[in-house]
Order: sequence, then structure tokens, then C-alpha cells
Amino acid sequence: MRQWLAKDAQAGTAVEAARARALGTLSVCLTLLSVLATFYTLYFASAIVLPFVLAAVFNLLLSGPMRFLNGRLRVPKPLAALVLILLLFGIVGGIGAAISVPASGWISKAPQSLPALQAKLAFLNAPIQAAQDGMKKLGDLMDQTGGPHVTGAQVIQVQSSNTSGLTSVGSSLLLGTRFFLGQVFTVLLMLFFFLYEGDSLLRRFVEIMPTWADKRRTVQIASEIESNVSLYLATITGMNLLVGAANLVQCWLLGLPNPLLWGVVAFLLNYIPILGPLTGVVIYFFVGLFVFPSVLHALVPPAVYLGIHFLEGETITPMLLARRFTLNPVLVMASLMFWDWLWGIPGAFLSVPLLAVFKIICDHVDSLTAIGHIVGGAPRERGATSWRTRLKS
Repeated sequence: MRQWLAKDAQAGTAVEAARARALGTLSVCLTLLSVLATFYTLYFASAIVLPFVLAAVFNLLLSGPMRFLNGRLRVPKPLAALVLILLLFGIVGGIGAAISVPASGWISKAPQSLPALQAKLAFLNAPIQAAQDGMKKLGDLMDQTGGPHVTGAQVIQVQSSNTSGLTSVGSSLLLGTRFFLGQVFTVLLMLFFFLYEGDSLLRRFVEIMPTWADKRRTVQIASEIESNVSLYLATITGMNLLVGAANLVQCWLLGLPNPLLWGVVAFLLNYIPILGPLTGVVIYFFVGLFVFPSVLHALVPPAVYLGIHFLEGETITPMLLARRFTLNPVLVMASLMFWDWLWGIPGAFLSVPLLAVFKIICDHVDSLTAIGHIVGGAPRERGATSWRTRLKS
């Protein structure tokens, strides 16, 4: 009898363990499906979600001036919000008007400068020809193994489709411009209501929290998000202004035409981590090729640009943001690639603030603290020992 009872107990324990494993697997699968559904929604509803997120981030940047106007100067909230939005729109519009004429001039004269550019880059003809020969051999090998063949009818069809595509460029540009202006108007409208009723919305959200601990945690998360992200955006904007001014001066000293244009380009590209400065190096190199007679001379502007970026990105900005805003560089790069794939250039701009918001939420939720610890980066301190040394000691 005792043996039968022992066997029944063991069987019951095995059943409970199998049921627990099944529930754990089901929970993981449901979580994975929920995450995929969220990404799917963010991708296909970007026309609705992206202006909302951009307005929320700009609201964090303008929260300090909004409090100053409304709290110190006693300006009514609607008027203060309208003044800040008009000021932001005026700055962006002024910058766009200042650089539109020289930018269009560079675009218009680019085709005439291509022969000179090809002559300066003639030393690259041999490597490019070798790469083309290799691609041709690979294509021949694929054809021999049953790859797709292009017939004359297909070529004619492609050419006709290209011709019809060229005729629709004008309408596509008009549609794109209308869509862009609509998105800008939506962002400004959402930003106005964030500035006007953002505190009221947060207060209502806190009121529906079931317990006092949940209310306090919500307020802590909102306060930390506002302070850290606004500090990051204000610091980065100030540093980007200095980077743009430094590049404007170096372009003026080196004799590049339209130094204001290249200073603004450096200012805007510096908002996008890693990829922005790399794009700036390429742009400055080709601008140098268009202006200067030799390739060696054309390397000077991108070299100075890269030196300015390293001074700002590796020394000054980390020193200003240390201990308050540290993120893992690997996850910063992963976040940049993901949001750039999802939302394009606006997503690349939002990648670091969104990762910071995610870390702050993880730090205040008990079940996500481990993820928050992984997302956070170690503060940069002189003379600090590595984590391996600390573990050994």
C-alpha cells in the first residue's frame, strides 16, 4: 500500500511539473507573440504612432521652458504652448530657408561636376573593375547552375516601366511633400496639447492606479523620464550647436563654399549616433573632392570633422552626461538599427531617448530590473577597475 501511495505521489509530482513547464512555455509564447504584435502595429501604424512619439519627445525638451513661462512669468498655458511651438517652428523654418538655396545650388551643379570627380577618383578604377569582373563571373556561374535569364522582351518591359516611372516622379514628389507637411502639422498639433494638458493627463493616469505604491512608482517613472531625457536632449542639442559652429568655422577657414550649409548638416547629423557622423565624413569628403584639386587636400575637411566629433562624442558629452545617462553601447547600436529600420530617419533620432525610457521603466518594475541592469552602461570614471578585476577581488 505504501509503495502504491509513493508511486501515486511521484506521478502527481511529475504531472504538476509537466503542467508548470507547459504554463511557462505558454507564457513565453504569449509574451513573444505580444511583442511581435506590438512591433507589427508600430510598423504599419507609423503614420499615427510616429507623430505622437515625436510630440512626446519634443514635449520633454520643452518642459523646462514651459514651466518657466507658466510658473515664473505667469503666462497662461495655452499662450505659453503656442509661443514655444511658434518659436520652434520659426527656428526650423529659418534654418530651412537659409540652407535651401545653397543646397539646391549644389544639387543642380552636381551633374556638371561628375566628370571632374571621376578624374580625381581614377585610381579606384582598377579595384572597381576587378570587383565588376568578379560579379560578372559569379553571375555567369549562377546562369550555368540554372539561374534566371533575362530576355529581350523583359529588357524592353523594364525600359518601358522605367520610362513610365520617370513620368510619375513629379506626382510622387508632390504626394511625398503633402504627406510630410501633414505629418509636421500633426506633430505640432499633438505637441500643443502635450504642453497644454500633459500634466493633467499624467495626474489622471496616476489617479487610476490601484495602490499607493503604484501611484508613487508611476510618479517616479514619469519624473525620472522627464529629467533624464530632457537633460539628454538639451545637452545633445547644445553640443550639436557647438559641433555645427565648429564645422562652420573650419569650412570657412578651409575655403569651402556655403559654410553655413555644412555647419547645419553637421548639426543635424550629430543627433543620430554612430551613423550620423559616418555619413558626415562621407559628405565632407565628396564636398572636398568637388572643391579642392587633389584627393589628399579633399581629405582635410572630413579629417577635421572627425576630430571635432571625437572631441565632442568621446570626451565632452560623456563627461556632461556621466552618472545621469549611461547606456550600453552595444544596445544603443542595436536600438539605432532597429528604430531606423522601423521608422527611418525619425526612428534613428528617437532610438536613444526610447532606449532610455525603456531602461527607466525597467529599473522601477521589479520583474524587469535585470533587463534594466543589462541596458545600463557603466559610468566612465578615471582609474576605475574593470568588472573582471572586481570579481576576482
